[in-house]
Amino acid sequence: MSFAELSLICVVALLGPALAARRSWHLPLVLGELLAGVVVGKTLLNCVDSGNSTLTFLADIGFALMMFVSGTHVPIRDRTIRAAIGKGALRAALVAVVAIALGAGIALLLGSAKAPLYAVLMGSSSAALVLPILDSLALKGPSVLELTAQVALADVAAIVALPLAVDPSHAGPKALGALAVAGCAVVVWWLLRHFEANGARQRVHHLSEERKFALELRIQLAILFALAGLAVFFSVSIMLAGFAFGLAVSAVGEPRRLARQLFALNDGFLGPVFFVWLGASIDLRQLAGHPEMIGLGLLLGVGAVVAHAAARLAGLPLAFATASAAQLGVPVAAATIGRGLGVLAPGEDAALLLGALVTILTTTAAASLAARRPPSGAAVPETSVS
Repeated sequence: MSFAELSLICVVALLGPALAARRSWHLPLVLGELLAGVVVGKTLLNCVDSGNSTLTFLADIGFALMMFVSGTHVPIRDRTIRAAIGKGALRAALVAVVAIALGAGIALLLGSAKAPLYAVLMGSSSAALVLPILDSLALKGPSVLELTAQVALADVAAIVALPLAVDPSHAGPKALGALAVAGCAVVVWWLLRHFEANGARQRVHHLSEERKFALELRIQLAILFALAGLAVFFSVSIMLAGFAFGLAVSAVGEPRRLARQLFALNDGFLGPVFFVWLGASIDLRQLAGHPEMIGLGLLLGVGAVVAHAAARLAGLPLAFATASAAQLGVPVAAATIGRGLGVLAPGEDAALLLGALVTILTTTAAASLAARRPPSGAAVPETSVS
């Protein structure tokens, strides 16, 4: 890999901000980065070698950091969210039941043995996508809090279950490895809380800010990479290591300065490298040769929307229930892990991302509708109404 190729990746990744710039579209930043990867990768121009070991390693770092940042976005410390956990958990469970039934039906229809994977995908929600959309619309009220709790719980559950669903034949060893990584993340959380309580973290923060040492960033990255190394040792996805550490930091409280530094590192460089690499590594031309995979992607996308719309039966307004279907991180992780393990059929990784695209488009439409006509249980502040 050369600097010229890395420069090309950074330039084409600007398609992400270009598509996300228009607020009314509510498109996630990473969508344009994925599309840019598709253009320069195997599907079209083939000028970025996704198999290059250096690029793959940079993408792995970006993947771990992306999952870490996603974990920090789960509002564990928000007391108002905690009060809504009961209803959120009930609705997440209802969505999961419907997703399991739909996953079994799709697997039976296509003659596939991947019902667990399909169920996890359709039952998942992306806190990193849904929560920013809700924030941008400035919607408030009990329904919004309950939806936030539901999405956070579904996101956590899907990320824990995904490695087992992708490769169920090795579920036992992977479960033990996942427990080891999770246990280490709990220890990290306890240590972070201890240092926060005795003031050590504040002293490090002040020293770092005064002397421009960036100590908090260095320490967090060292912990993240150590957990990722542990995950690799136990043959567990680094996705779990990053997300578990993110939850630990969220539970203690992420310093604002650290959040800004991580934003610059993840969203400015490593995140775009990962998503361009992912898009470049997927050959969408295989969909033309395997039309059943197009059907699979559409079924997964529509199935996810139907599964989440079932939360309407538990009292969640339909627009919010539909908006909760947005997913990207879990399908991306499934495509990344599945391709690495060689357990996906040709074109199946592209089908997973096609399904995610369907949910994003549906969520965008539902969110726009909710902004124009807020459902009962939600309100738009007067300052946001023209």
